Amino acid sequence: MAQLRQFPEGFVWGTATASFQIEGGRNERGDCIWDDFCRWPGKVHAGDTGDVADDHYHRFCDDVALMAELGQNAYRFSISWPRVLPEGAGEVNEKGLDFYSRLVDELLARGIDPYVTLYHWDLPSALQRMGGWAARDTIYRFQDYAAVVADRLGDRVKNWITHNEPWVVAFLGNLHGQHAPGWEDLGLALQVGHHTIVSHGLAVQALRARGGADTRVGITLNFSPAYPASDRAEDVAAARMHDGYSNRWFLDPVFEGRYPQDLWDAYGYQVPRVAPGDMELGSQPIDFLGVNYYTRAVVQHDPRGWLGYRTLKPEGEYTAMDWEVFPQGLTDLLVRLTRDYGAPPLYITENGSAYEDVVSEDGQVHDPQRVAYLRQHLAACLDAIEQGVPLKGYFAWSLVDNFEWAFGYSRRFGIAHVDFGTQRRTLKDSARFFAAVIAQNAVEV
Repeated sequence: MAQLRQFPEGFVWGTATASFQIEGGRNERGDCIWDDFCRWPGKVHAGDTGDVADDHYHRFCDDVALMAELGQNAYRFSISWPRVLPEGAGEVNEKGLDFYSRLVDELLARGIDPYVTLYHWDLPSALQRMGGWAARDTIYRFQDYAAVVADRLGDRVKNWITHNEPWVVAFLGNLHGQHAPGWEDLGLALQVGHHTIVSHGLAVQALRARGGADTRVGITLNFSPAYPASDRAEDVAAARMHDGYSNRWFLDPVFEGRYPQDLWDAYGYQVPRVAPGDMELGSQPIDFLGVNYYTRAVVQHDPRGWLGYRTLKPEGEYTAMDWEVFPQGLTDLLVRLTRDYGAPPLYITENGSAYEDVVSEDGQVHDPQRVAYLRQHLAACLDAIEQGVPLKGYFAWSLVDNFEWAFGYSRRFGIAHVDFGTQRRTLKDSARFFAAVIAQNAVEV
């Protein structure tokens, strides 16, 4: 028999997006590394670009109305660095800043609290030409950018996220070449990752210096919980290595002011250059941690593989991204973060799934798999809360179908369907399910 399980009073409910994925407005901002990457033949599905995307830059009022219809009380979005500072530094694009100011005002008028991410991967091309995140100067440009945004929005925005998923910035962008800027160099990737951590610390300082007593600053990390393929010692050790690569490499600097020694040793001469004071900067206290979770990793020892292991594909249900649906991994992750790191308040800043959604003859989008995915992962959140995890909110990824990075428009994560030819939004069944959860502050499982 189904049971209605309540979330704590005051739980934050929202959806999440990213600037390059939804905004469009290409001619009204500077170039970024994803514009460059989209022009690199073969890197992005079907040659898709973010030039128009969801045209959110011109349609944000309609999208905020969608949020209000869902009943959400928070919205996580990111600022486009090149929309604010087209060259990455120097002259400010006042029109770009004004766009975000009007968006914040529209949200607040609807009773929706803005959670603002400063960096969701769209580094200005001008800075990339000077070395990008591998150049130490970029960390100071990021500090300046944070100050510019906070000076304009800090009177109304109280919740800030410095970086989204520095692991992706470092490794998918600079080791595996699957994201912008598209390089494949371990030493480069490790230096990029280090600089994002230091820049996070500088941005924390800039945001706090310009905010009031109620200003809260955090960072969002992505996680791939590692499960050994067997209880053999070599598989357990392999899972520990994957945990280091995917999780601890950024967790430990943020919370413990150091890199994990096992990975530091494994990376050898390619470890990043760390200047005096860097680790203290990167590990200053934060007010919350954003948690992005999609799936787990099942890990087996393999001396021929990356860091001596390989990941397996267990039997089970998979999304259109070929990611296993494994809600237990979310519970395990949240409990682990609290147990091992004494983590501050946690927010699920991304959790969602891509499926092959179509508009049916009745004009609706029926997505029972996504409804089930949301239901199961919300139940996993409650399981963690019952085990003492200070989970304070949940942001579904994503509000709308959008530009899914190297997959272009071929993957749909939205709870609202978008016809990219007409820009028509259609709430999916999953949106109605999510609205009911929000209205009851509870999920039926």
